[in-house]
Amino acid sequence: MDKKHPLPSPPLHAGEGARSIDWTQVRADFPLLQREVHGKPLVYFDSANTGQKPACVIEATDDFYRRFNANVSRAVHALGSEATEAYEGARTKLARFLNVRADELVLCSGTTFAINLVAYSWALPRLQPGDVILVTRMEHHANIVPWQLVAQRTGATVKPVELCADGTLDMDALRAAMTSAVKLLAVAHTSNVLGTVNPVREICREARKRGIVTVVDGSQAVPHRKVDVAAIGCDFYALTGHKMCGPTGTGALWARREHLEAMPPFLGGGEMIKEVRFDGTVFNDPPHRFEAGTPNIAGFVGLGAAVDYLSALGMDNIEARERELLAHLTGELQEIDGLRIFGTAPDKAAVVSFAIDGTHSHDIATLLDLEGVAVRSGQHCAHPLLQRLGVGTTCRASLAFYNTHEEIEAFVSALKKVRLLLG
Repeated sequence: MDKKHPLPSPPLHAGEGARSIDWTQVRADFPLLQREVHGKPLVYFDSANTGQKPACVIEATDDFYRRFNANVSRAVHALGSEATEAYEGARTKLARFLNVRADELVLCSGTTFAINLVAYSWALPRLQPGDVILVTRMEHHANIVPWQLVAQRTGATVKPVELCADGTLDMDALRAAMTSAVKLLAVAHTSNVLGTVNPVREICREARKRGIVTVVDGSQAVPHRKVDVAAIGCDFYALTGHKMCGPTGTGALWARREHLEAMPPFLGGGEMIKEVRFDGTVFNDPPHRFEAGTPNIAGFVGLGAAVDYLSALGMDNIEARERELLAHLTGELQEIDGLRIFGTAPDKAAVVSFAIDGTHSHDIATLLDLEGVAVRSGQHCAHPLLQRLGVGTTCRASLAFYNTHEEIEAFVSALKKVRLLLG
């Protein structure tokens, strides 16, 4: 490509011995956050659902279609070469961001696809009757249902590990459940409902001692803290791009090279082959073996820009900012009569699920929307967890670094108003 997309330098000012960021200027990078809803300034507290996009991501995606739209890895003309360079460049950036090798990173549509890839290409050919797949009570459906489908076809069993009262994983119960029958352990790095950050490095170390393969769902972790996949020591790590300021329909699966080389393709088609004959097909090397068909090229160009943006801000800075916002929000909510917060684990992510006595979460969210406040209500694709919590639904306010203390005050004010309206 003859045109570069320089990332605007984060707005910094000198701090005492440390780099300091002007978060007000950072917020201005996000066009959608400037709009109004129902005549009120938007307060977007639904980043666990999807993250907002900075202008540089939107512009990078737009520029792909305007200047070098072509398919990847197929054409030798200039546009094809530029598209391939940009697509593979995104893989390289993401690999560096996660501290993994680029040739161990499969680009895909997101965590759901990534986990299904492991389920059908790794687990399905290997599991047998009597084998056990361990999951935790806090898992998103994307880290439960694929294992159930594979278990039905292989005779394996899916077993949950329970939680402690504060929403942390019961580590004693987990260790006790790691019997010789367990072949695979699937665990969220961070809960999308409770905000619990699981000790995945310790969990994977314990599993590895017992020969158990580990799958970590990193959807809610990668956007909010520095993640070193190599240090975690898992076998598979899945993530979603749209939660980390990237476009929808993007994500990745990291896997140990020995697993990728031993796994058959999940989907068949173009690009994932070396040679096709009617008497047999020779498949491509990983990771391209698992990337059949035309990918979301523009989306991955945008994801590459998102990685650049987050890297420039610094994940440690992002985590510190979100801790500060979470402390403010939690303190305010604890002052509201009849409000119950679910998940009080130490070192939790900036996710607060709550319920108010005598009210339905959908009613709360609907009335908050009229005040310009966007929160999630429902079961958050975590039915088994809410069953354990003893509630049908909750509201969830999830923060990101682009939120502000003023928004928290506006949200709390709106929530108190809604509380009075609902009695």
